[in-house]
Amino acid sequence: MINLHHTHLMATDVEATIAFWRDGFRAEVVYDVDFAGARNVFMTIGTGRIHLYDQPPRALGQATVHHVGVQTDELESIVARLRNMGVSVTDIRSEPTAQYAMAEGPDRLLIEIFQPDPARVPPHLHEYFGIGG
Repeated sequence: MINLHHTHLMATDVEATIAFWRDGFRAEVVYDVDFAGARNVFMTIGTGRIHLYDQPPRALGQATVHHVGVQTDELESIVARLRNMGVSVTDIRSEPTAQYAMAEGPDRLLIEIFQPDPARVPPHLHEYFGIGG
């Protein structure tokens, strides 16, 4: 299984960014957590998903889009396949609820490839990540 899962946006003012998406587009906050060293806010907009990263873009003029998230249950084989293609990919990193690696796509697009751990993802987020049923 491989699914395009989310777009990850940098947020100079995460509270204002939450309000923008919530009030302007009826987005809902699904989860608000410290992950990989920063506050991450997971939101749904209809059937779409965005993640907000509580950090401004690193350089003036840098795009607000931080990365595109691809969810899989075959993380190791995808990382190996990309490396065999000559793609720059980080080592697989572990967080309490998931493992992930970052790859550089065409035009320097940052791509997160992640594999949630169904046993460690809170039950109320199983639907969000398509776990189970």
